[in-house]
Amino acid sequence: MLGERLKKLRGKRTQEDISSSLGLSRARYSHYENDRVEPDTETLNKMADFYNVTIDYLLGRTDHPEPIDIDDEEISLAFYMSKIANEFPDINLMFKDMESLTAEDMKEVYEYIKFKMSQKGDKDV
Repeated sequence: MLGERLKKLRGKRTQEDISSSLGLSRARYSHYENDRVEPDTETLNKMADFYNVTIDYLLGRTDHPEPIDIDDEEISLAFYMSKIANEFPDINLMFKDMESLTAEDMKEVYEYIKFKMSQKGDKDV
């Protein structure tokens, strides 16, 4: 799979051009493209950086050349939704109404629920 991906990424450029840019001999790069030799981690990193793709893409573990970009807001939102669902299973009924909330809103909801639960001594809110 690596060789196939390298050939595709190289396009119309020559092996000589690519290998020179990577600091490799043309023969060595040819071995990688023809799956005769597997590159070490350092070389894989160089190739991924050079082609601006992930190592997983080079190795055929994913068909997405670039990492999936998830911003901090999405991560925070997912984190607090998961935390609320895990710690307060009965609250799942409210999730449909929470879909429009931001991560900061979800954090406040989480903190409020924790506060109310501590006030009630773990009784139903």
